[in-house]
Amino acid sequence: MHQTVSTDRVEPSQRLAFWTDMVCNTYVQLDCDAAAGAATIDGDIASDTLATLQLSTVTASPQIVRRTAAKIARASEDYFLVSIQTRGEGVIAQDGRTARLAPGDFALYDSTRPYELRFEAPFQQYVLRLPGPSLRTALRDTQRLTASTVSGQRGAGHLMIGMIQTLAADIGTLAPESAAAVAESVTQILIAGLSALPAARQQAVSHMTGYHREQIKACTRSRLRDPALTVASIAAQLRVSPSTLHRAWAGEACSIAEWIWAQRLDAARRDLCDPSLAARSVSEIAFSWGFNDAAHFSRAFRARFGCSARELRAGKAVA
Repeated sequence: MHQTVSTDRVEPSQRLAFWTDMVCNTYVQLDCDAAAGAATIDGDIASDTLATLQLSTVTASPQIVRRTAAKIARASEDYFLVSIQTRGEGVIAQDGRTARLAPGDFALYDSTRPYELRFEAPFQQYVLRLPGPSLRTALRDTQRLTASTVSGQRGAGHLMIGMIQTLAADIGTLAPESAAAVAESVTQILIAGLSALPAARQQAVSHMTGYHREQIKACTRSRLRDPALTVASIAAQLRVSPSTLHRAWAGEACSIAEWIWAQRLDAARRDLCDPSLAARSVSEIAFSWGFNDAAHFSRAFRARFGCSARELRAGKAVA
């Protein structure tokens, strides 16, 4: 769903309040202030949704944007946001760190903790918004990765910039059945870029530990539709003890049980975005991926993706 909003539609005296409302409705609850010496903020935001991912383009005058503890207390929004600088410069401050973004750079920030965005001159950014739980099951210690500049000049960061530029240009022509797969690809490239940060680097695991982890993942994926899939049943299938599984898994971003739930929920999300499966009910899709309680599936789905399964299917996953 494409939406474009602009301060051009309101009187200059009302633009600061209108801009603040635009930003809050598009992202999370925030305070916006014009830069020193300016009376208002001028700008526009063009946004699109892609499954549970939101991509927007922000073009605006200088300003300071704050996510305060008071805003967080009043709104329990759990999202990660990624600012990708395209024009001008930006500063992101969170968790005691400051990231300075030049065109081509990007950085991550977390809506569950205070942050500040500062723009001293006119600027443009792409902004990605994705559900917090999705990234936390893929990356360890995400609080160590916020407000850290990732260069778009090389490596995964360069791939990320190219993918976002292409997506922003062509998102309107993307077939609905491709939405979930493309959103997942964007997320994986983002993870690769963040994984290159010094704070994300982990001690290399032994060949045997890596082998056991891949065994666990392969076994899990092959049995995702099995309601009887548990850590104990995986251990039995691999002929090891549950404690051996947990030792091999240590160092991953989440527990084995959490990873199983995440894989099932991601699979259900892909099916819900598939037009060829539109005739199947939400409950049928949930049960086909190993869930046996519709109410529990509904709660788990909303917790992971920030919307209900029906909202996702109706194209209302991102406000």
